[in-house]
Amino acid sequence: MGNVLAPVPVLHRPLRREEPLTNPGSFDELHRKCKDVFPQQMEGVKLIINKVLSSHFQVTHTVHMSTIGQSSYHFNTTYVGDRQLSPTEAFPTLVGDIDSGGSLHAQMLHLVAERIRTKAVFQTQQARFVTWQFDGELRGDDCTATLTLGNPDVLSQSVIVVAHFLQSVTSRLVLGGEMVYHRRPGEEGAIVTLAALKWVATLNIGYGGAHASYYHRANEQVQVGVELEANTRLQDTTFAFGYQLNLPQASMVFRGLLDSNWCVGGVLEKKLPPLPVTLALGAFLNHWKNRFHCGFSVIVG
Repeated sequence: MGNVLAPVPVLHRPLRREEPLTNPGSFDELHRKCKDVFPQQMEGVKLIINKVLSSHFQVTHTVHMSTIGQSSYHFNTTYVGDRQLSPTEAFPTLVGDIDSGGSLHAQMLHLVAERIRTKAVFQTQQARFVTWQFDGELRGDDCTATLTLGNPDVLSQSVIVVAHFLQSVTSRLVLGGEMVYHRRPGEEGAIVTLAALKWVATLNIGYGGAHASYYHRANEQVQVGVELEANTRLQDTTFAFGYQLNLPQASMVFRGLLDSNWCVGGVLEKKLPPLPVTLALGAFLNHWKNRFHCGFSVIVG
């Protein structure tokens, strides 16, 4: 009898488990991680006092003594509702800010349904309305669609319509686009922009130019961000590098920047525990225009 061959065992590779797709967030947050690394411009002296009146209500007083423009005072109120989706999101939310010149900025955010969010924004300059805007956002399991109406006016037949859409293709890649349509007497046009988000790199390409950013967290103390903006209409391209250094043992945060316009700057924030006080000192120098300004702020609460 012939020899019987033993069956050859078949090795099966373990299937790689695909990560579930998540909601990509809103279109306006594409470059937020990178922008949060850069320091905010400071000049003059600013005093900010935050007062929490209850678990839903908070007021803020801001006094700004400027060395460049006019000094001002702002009174801000914030109301937060009971429905909390995350540590940073609660509905409804009402925010109002009025300055010493009589200008008002107000916005309202409301959760109409589990996946539908609305926002209304109003802005006045003294007694004249300059902005009235209405947003509607639909958040699916792996996509986000937003529609915005800006300054709609039936009498003058003018309106600005902005549509956003983001789709999670993989767990690390998001694709989407933006369309802006504006209409006013004697003028009408539209602009289309494409967007891509991979890990923490974001790219927007449209008719008017391109906007790219990259964010990297090296460790718990160091974060860096790179931003590139190209405007085809103005024939101008800018490049900026920013970084953030956290020193938790010293209760300090430092943010710095360097851009292609020969501008360097930095802001140092220092908390003074156990007091609810934060001190901030910033300085910015533009070598090309030979301009220098600095600022100091005190935040209480």
